[in-house]
Amino acid sequence: MLLDNIRSAWNAGSIFRSADGFGFTHAYLCGITPTPESEAVTKTSLGAEETVPWTYHKDAVKLVRTLKKKGCLVWALEEHERAVPLSANIGLEDSRPVVLIVGNEVTGVDPGLLALSDSIFYIPMQGDKQSFNVAIAFGIAAYQLK
Repeated sequence: MLLDNIRSAWNAGSIFRSADGFGFTHAYLCGITPTPESEAVTKTSLGAEETVPWTYHKDAVKLVRTLKKKGCLVWALEEHERAVPLSANIGLEDSRPVVLIVGNEVTGVDPGLLALSDSIFYIPMQGDKQSFNVAIAFGIAAYQLK
């Protein structure tokens, strides 16, 4: 998973906890995303920061270019013109590792990351709001991926 400029330490911690539950193998924390060095992250992750290895990267675009060269698929979760609905049939037959990107709670995933993404997904909604909380959205997408 790649957390792109997540503002809230509580959201970051919650995402760690979900990532552990769904068996994610690495967390790339980018930009302003709080790291487990923050007490608020560790408080909400309940120790998941110790079971999901993580690294911090200032430049997410540079990181994604490197991950793609290593053979990773890059999927973003975002409302976007290229986005297709997240569903159970999203191409998991490909055995390459997948990096799931979730973005900033207000501005979303960086456009440079969207341009590099192999696929972009959105979660269909029925209410008036345009998006879920980023930690909730990550959990929904993680469930579909696993």
